[in-house]
Amino acid sequence: MDAIDALTSRVSIPKLLDPAPSKESLDCLFQAAARAADHGGLQPWRFLGVQGEQRRDLGEVYQRAAAQADSNLSTSQLERIRTLPLRAPLVLVAIACCQQHPKVPEIEQIITTGAAVQNLLTAAFALGIGAYWRTGSLAYNVDVHRLLSMTINEKIVGFIYLGTPGSGLRTPKTVDVNQCYRLWQGLQT
Repeated sequence: MDAIDALTSRVSIPKLLDPAPSKESLDCLFQAAARAADHGGLQPWRFLGVQGEQRRDLGEVYQRAAAQADSNLSTSQLERIRTLPLRAPLVLVAIACCQQHPKVPEIEQIITTGAAVQNLLTAAFALGIGAYWRTGSLAYNVDVHRLLSMTINEKIVGFIYLGTPGSGLRTPKTVDVNQCYRLWQGLQT
């Protein structure tokens, strides 16, 4: 698959099965992530991989954090939250590692991390690896951050689910580029 095809036809694949991507495939995905636009060359991201039984531990982290955040959650809601990491054989926690820098503000570092994730997702699609990106309240939950041993300067930008596609690809929506692009007409008097 060429780059333009991958960029214009990539879709999320929500049904993911074993096996997880191989070490060689993951190396390729992380190489793609490393090509993200990166003002200052800070590489302000890291990926925390969770697979095997550690997915159950991540589910416990999710469940504890959700229960702490909302004491009104039912037993069935908490159980559903606990099983979220089991939806794929590999979950990558994409983390922005924001650094003090005189020319690269925090927002640029978070955006760069998002660009690294997008590159990783596109590379996964090109390699035939199923992937999708989730956030939600757990990504911003301080208890999740604490239980994942994150530092104060780190932020979760998403949970990236990876595996073997368990269903066919859906056709991507057609985008009207005229809705998102126009030429500026200059200062109007």
